[in-house]
Amino acid sequence: MNWQPSSNLATLRQRAQLLDDIRSFFKKKNILEVDTPLLCQHTVTDQHIDSFAVNNRYLQTSPEYAMKRLLAAGSGSIFQICKAFRHDESGRLHNPEFTLLEWYHVGFNHHDLMDEIDELLCLILKTDAADRLTYQDLFEKYCQLDPLNCDLETLKTRIENTNTDTLDRDTCLQLLFSQKIEPQLGLDKPTFVYGFPASQAALAKISKDNPLVAERFEVFIHGMEIANGFHELTDADEQLSRFKKDQNNRGNAGKVGPEIDMRFIDALKNGLPDCAGVALGIDRLMLCLTNNNAIKDVIAFDWDAA
Repeated sequence: MNWQPSSNLATLRQRAQLLDDIRSFFKKKNILEVDTPLLCQHTVTDQHIDSFAVNNRYLQTSPEYAMKRLLAAGSGSIFQICKAFRHDESGRLHNPEFTLLEWYHVGFNHHDLMDEIDELLCLILKTDAADRLTYQDLFEKYCQLDPLNCDLETLKTRIENTNTDTLDRDTCLQLLFSQKIEPQLGLDKPTFVYGFPASQAALAKISKDNPLVAERFEVFIHGMEIANGFHELTDADEQLSRFKKDQNNRGNAGKVGPEIDMRFIDALKNGLPDCAGVALGIDRLMLCLTNNNAIKDVIAFDWDAA
């Protein structure tokens, strides 16, 4: 039986330096490093994300809820580097246990945060400033349709090699994005995609200028998503409504719906400061830094060797 690490020691030294560089970046900005629980009583309700259950608690898929409770308590801008866990996500670009950099900058909107992420990526990867493209423009370029206004049947006609009979509108959009658009993104330098449909807002605000659009973005390098960010939703009632819709969607898909985290909702009621936040995958960032091909090559022990 092979006991050796899945990554080589030179890459692990690069990883240690990366973490040092990230911490130095935030220290210079006086952004506080925090540490929140990995095992919690509640977890995400998102239909497409499944958590590990351990002794009536859940391994966290992200530190988001706990960090926002700190923000509501007056922490100011914060960051965290931690492990996160997602069930049934394993492959070249996925490991069920992975490392996240998550941060929240008080007083920022999503465009401000894109500036800060670009600054970090230029420092770490020595890249040129990132491109910024809207979700709508990308669909019009690569799929010849308007994703915010086209009907479901038109979307289905663009999808290849998939039975579309039972697919809803957002699933069709996500398939088209992954099939036709993602491989084109960030080939020469990082690319920010912003202006996602309001139906895919997750925990982001809806644009006041266009109710069809969420104030959410993703970051891509070499056709690979490395980060997902929001101008954070602060309305507790709206967030509760979205969680209930998630639970209903999970039920319709035959999945158990975790109970809603009311501590998080109460924190929003107390008052989440206006802020923008992002979760950035450290393992995928390491792939970009080292030109490796698979997550197993940049972590000490992958899922099969752990």
